Amino acid sequence: MESGLEPVFCFYKWIRIERLVSCRTKAVLMRKIKKRYTKRGRITPLQRGAQATEADIKKVFQKAKNIAESLCADEGLELVHIEYQREPGGRTLRIYIDKPGGVTLDDCVGVNRQLNDILDVSLEHDWSYNLEISSPGPDRPLGKAADFERFKGELAKIRICEPIRGQRNFRGILSGISDGMVKLQDTERSITIPYEKITRARLINFNGENECLSQKSNES
Repeated sequence: MESGLEPVFCFYKWIRIERLVSCRTKAVLMRKIKKRYTKRGRITPLQRGAQATEADIKKVFQKAKNIAESLCADEGLELVHIEYQREPGGRTLRIYIDKPGGVTLDDCVGVNRQLNDILDVSLEHDWSYNLEISSPGPDRPLGKAADFERFKGELAKIRICEPIRGQRNFRGILSGISDGMVKLQDTERSITIPYEKITRARLINFNGENECLSQKSNES
């Protein structure tokens, strides 16, 4: 790619990040854009083959979450949940968004484009990944402690990292959360689950909006 295209490309990136970061951060990001563009011909911060440590994954997850929260707030959307995990097609960064009345395909595509641009210049690690932006759908993720109170009375399934009486997976009606303990009622008993031990939680057949999905592969 010819270097003569660089100013246009950099300007495109600049208008995507302008509202989300401080002036000092803008300058740093722009230097990264120019450096990577000049060195590689195009921005490809995520290369094949690099190995990620657990600490690296947590760092990427937290940075992506912070950026996504800022972007969603700016667009009047709710960041429902974020996942960063290995799947058959490679690592996937999956972000669920929502708004009153439900998100549209245009909402998903718009967030995908803006978030992808910001992550390109913000993430320091060189791994391939797939970015997916989706509405919550009928199996809405429960990503925040407040969600267990918000969706009290709904059917949910919960997975925990350490078994309780030999059981890791639970299914039942949410009864809220109190003092860090999630309450779930199944057909036979009432179950109390420490929130900090929950690794995955979703509603079951929740009457939400139809899922829209926008995917973009960010493989170099």
